[in-house]
Amino acid sequence: MLDCAKDGAGHGKGAVMSEPSFVTHEVTNQSPPFEGLNLFMTDAALGEAVAREGAADALPDLTEFGALMGGAESFETGRLANEHPPRLRRYDQKGFPADIVEFHPAYHQAMTRSFEAGLHCSAWDHLNTPGRPPARGAQVARLARLYMTTQAEPGHLCPVTMTNAAVPTLAKQPEIAETLLPKILSRAYDRSFRPLHEKTAITVGMGMTEKQGGTDVRANTTRAAPIDGGGPGAAYRLVGHKWFLSAPMCDAFLMLAQAPGGLSCFLVPRLLPDGSVNPLRLQRLKEKLGNRSNASSEVELEGVEGRLIGEEGRGIANIIEMVTLTRLDCAVASAGQMRLALALAIHHCRHRSVFQKRLADQPLMAQVLADMAVDVEAATALAFRLAGSFERAGHDEEAAAWRRLMTPVTKYWVCKMAPALGYEAMECLGGNGYVEEGLAARLYRELPLNAIWEGSGNVMCLDVLRVLSQDPAAAESVMASLEDLAGGDRRIEALLNDLKEMLRAPGALETRGRQFVEGLARTAAAALLRRHAPPAVADTFVGSRLRGEFRHTYGAGPAAADCRKILERALTPK
Repeated sequence: MLDCAKDGAGHGKGAVMSEPSFVTHEVTNQSPPFEGLNLFMTDAALGEAVAREGAADALPDLTEFGALMGGAESFETGRLANEHPPRLRRYDQKGFPADIVEFHPAYHQAMTRSFEAGLHCSAWDHLNTPGRPPARGAQVARLARLYMTTQAEPGHLCPVTMTNAAVPTLAKQPEIAETLLPKILSRAYDRSFRPLHEKTAITVGMGMTEKQGGTDVRANTTRAAPIDGGGPGAAYRLVGHKWFLSAPMCDAFLMLAQAPGGLSCFLVPRLLPDGSVNPLRLQRLKEKLGNRSNASSEVELEGVEGRLIGEEGRGIANIIEMVTLTRLDCAVASAGQMRLALALAIHHCRHRSVFQKRLADQPLMAQVLADMAVDVEAATALAFRLAGSFERAGHDEEAAAWRRLMTPVTKYWVCKMAPALGYEAMECLGGNGYVEEGLAARLYRELPLNAIWEGSGNVMCLDVLRVLSQDPAAAESVMASLEDLAGGDRRIEALLNDLKEMLRAPGALETRGRQFVEGLARTAAAALLRRHAPPAVADTFVGSRLRGEFRHTYGAGPAAADCRKILERALTPK
């Protein structure tokens, strides 16, 4: 090649040009990472729901927590905890059973953060002081933190939510509760593998599901024999198998087993008071679709020692409050995960350009995003209305009725909406949403979980039918509340009348259970939005959801929707 002079552009002044040097491509038209957003301040629907359900005093703390959860470090912790899932170490180096689950440090970081925030106990802080009433809004504020935490890393919340939910069941055996409650109410996360009495803080899991059937727990085959006479609080020896032991690294578990007096509830510690390992033999960790950071196991009970909670034969009655509280957390967590899916989609579309316009400004995309935003606000409103009813149920009959009937209704509807919305959000991101480097793919694998755990859809419908048969006054109270919330909206009132007509033929409800539950959920969400949401949101939901047509996709709602107003509310711009 000739060595000739170059002009300013790098071209030779002679006839021969030099070879161009390799320059890699410049990355353009990509949205920035979804981080550095305040998950509370950018979520108007959440802030308003928290305030009206009794936790207005917590708004400053929730604002601070929203900044923490939306930070880069929080999302990085979630990524690492899921990319490095737990491992089961069944034996030690000498061949003795170890039955230890090992976690990446990121998992423990997430647990430490959630314990410091009181996600496992803040609703029960009043128990530290005998006679002190619960703080106003404590449950709602705790659930607002859960709603934001699940957006950063949901898996570790399994033992967190079970520990919170275990308190009412443990309270049925006062001498056990007296010993364990101070350790549950501690904000210090203690990951050590030691007996309960040596721990500064503990987690409590649950073991109900067996291989012959998960839903029908009365068919459980695990046996419990009294060690020395038996009775409430006494020691029993349990032999059997649990197909799903939720969070096997917990310090103790509430389990169901067949005692001489029938199906009963037991507290089973991981280690015995003398420091020896209770023979809970972990067979394997479940290879789950999502929820990778959390361990779920199959376990053999080789004569483990447990203590009876309450009377023999009262197992379901004694553990049902724990189940109910976990269902509340499932509903709120699914609403939070839907919120993340929507926020990811809006964030991406506000930064991505196609055909000389931002994606969020393209009419078809704006319609899709706004349609999703309406469902997310409906889910949030319904989930926190349920949270508020848990706050007030002890002194408010209307709230108690809402809590009883609407817990399975809300859990059913919110958790079932979540996977479809997550898929649509992933499509908004295109290929960027489908790859594992981003949040959307991991979130999509997580979204079906809450609909399956703690009672699948049909179980929720059967629970609703049980309430209708055992406590028809609860249904009357909820219907009256909805009429009041509807504020004279004839479309909502028409659906209410349809639901009342179905109640007049209870024999048909067993086959139309899903139709009734979905109709009740949509009606309740519509009434809440009509009362509390801006007209742009309420009008769109009422105009497109109440007729009950089967919907495969988003973006086919009323053309008159004010997409701009809906999206500005859905993810408040910085």
